[in-house]
Amino acid sequence: MLRWYLVRTKPNAEATALRNLERQAYEAYLPRLSQVLPWRGQWRERVVPLFPGYLFLRIDEGRQALAPVHSTLGVAGIVRFGASYAIVPDEIVRDLRALANPETGLHRLALPARLTPGTQVRIVNGPFDGLEGVFQREAGEDRAVVLLSVLGHRASVGVAASSLVPRHAA
Repeated sequence: MLRWYLVRTKPNAEATALRNLERQAYEAYLPRLSQVLPWRGQWRERVVPLFPGYLFLRIDEGRQALAPVHSTLGVAGIVRFGASYAIVPDEIVRDLRALANPETGLHRLALPARLTPGTQVRIVNGPFDGLEGVFQREAGEDRAVVLLSVLGHRASVGVAASSLVPRHAA
């Protein structure tokens, strides 16, 4: 019987765990996300795990054992609920694969609702977390320019558009 399990990986070792599980003839799936992130002072598109610290593992229970998975390089353990392993329904993995870009296999996060210039916004993460300002314009796929007033000075700053929420929703 084929079943999907959820594997917890060591920090930043999802790709290592995936590679080593596949070398042992296990079927594993690591959903990945294309995301714009800061890197060395610039914003660059990077591929990161959709679920950091986790990947999916499919076991043929009649032919494969879970025991070798525990000692696989990059694997921290198999997720359990009490004494039972967490079994992931086939539909979840199938739906995740269907939502990925068919050419690249990468997922994209849905962008927040479009903001209009002049909208009062609050920044909900990143270096400006908690500050409020005025949305000025979009500046790329997931970038926006916000006018902030800090210590009596006004400055336009670039932030991740996904970190903005209208002030009334904050």
